[in-house]
Amino acid sequence: MRYPSDDLTEAERARLAPHVTDLDGPVFALVNLPETVKGALFARYSRYPGTLRRLFLDEFADSLPEGGGRGWEADEGRRAAELYERIFVGYGDDSVAQLGGAHVACEWVSNILTKTLQRPRLAAYLEQSTRYIAYDAPMPGGGYRYYRDEALGPEYEAAMDALFGAYAEALPRVRAWVDETFPRSEGEPDAARRRAVNAKSYDLLRGLLPAASLSHMGIYATGQAYEQLILHLMADPLPEARAYGQMILDAIKAVMPSFVSRVERPERGGEWVSYLERRREATESWVARLGLDRREVSDDRPSVRLLHCDGDEEQLLAALLFEAAAAGEEETLEAVRALGSDARWVPFGGSVKAPPILIAEMTVSGS
Repeated sequence: MRYPSDDLTEAERARLAPHVTDLDGPVFALVNLPETVKGALFARYSRYPGTLRRLFLDEFADSLPEGGGRGWEADEGRRAAELYERIFVGYGDDSVAQLGGAHVACEWVSNILTKTLQRPRLAAYLEQSTRYIAYDAPMPGGGYRYYRDEALGPEYEAAMDALFGAYAEALPRVRAWVDETFPRSEGEPDAARRRAVNAKSYDLLRGLLPAASLSHMGIYATGQAYEQLILHLMADPLPEARAYGQMILDAIKAVMPSFVSRVERPERGGEWVSYLERRREATESWVARLGLDRREVSDDRPSVRLLHCDGDEEQLLAALLFEAAAAGEEETLEAVRALGSDARWVPFGGSVKAPPILIAEMTVSGS
């Protein structure tokens, strides 16, 4: 796939160079920036329609000194690299890979891939929100924001264009309806009103957006988390996932190569990728053998079915008490069972009733 470009000027490229590992590709790491700036960048990212590089230039570059200090260095230092080679790679002490982290931006990824990237839940993720970003405008270089691949054929592209065309046509009409339907608060500033109307309109229309819609993601993770993510991406059947797995690997190698040094070793990362591929193939084979790859569709089927539920009310209340109790689990459970229903449930928020134990937990946690 050919990825959109930011069309940076020479001055903008020079301003960005000390702070990103790649000026053109869709995957890059942030370097030579204070942690507070990186966190603020990713926090703003979710509601900004452009790329992270453009966001940095528009809203953050002027607050930082020119040059970015020493400039980012791919060389971690001989002594540090030797230490990781001996402890991390040689001894297999994975805990040392939790001691370094990196901020990586993954741009122009499909909605399907955003789920794959977040599936391990071993990192901190920030995904551009379809509640705050309009999808009616073309990407840099033209075309609506959806994943393209020649292998998907012209019918796919025609269907995507029709979906996004319907979104673009409906957006101004939905905006007008929202503005007329929802009353304006007294003294509400014009800018706040526009943001509220836009957010409500985008929220109402985002059901039209297909899984191929392109988004931007920010990831902050340790070296260990990146290693596992990259291995799973490289073993994924989705070509887009494998491509981004390689690009994330390149970005991490640019800032902390020792943390992902095992990925490209045939006897380490190669074996892991092969194992993951064989496991997926075996699972798919058994699914087909059991006839679970075919699904009978019925119009009268329930939309949701509860298949199983562990525990009951008494076990829930006993679990809430256990951490503060000096007694064992069985004794705590017996004490809860001895409570009558009036003692277990008290008014909470009007006509709603809840266990007093749960109310206390919610009050402490600020829920």
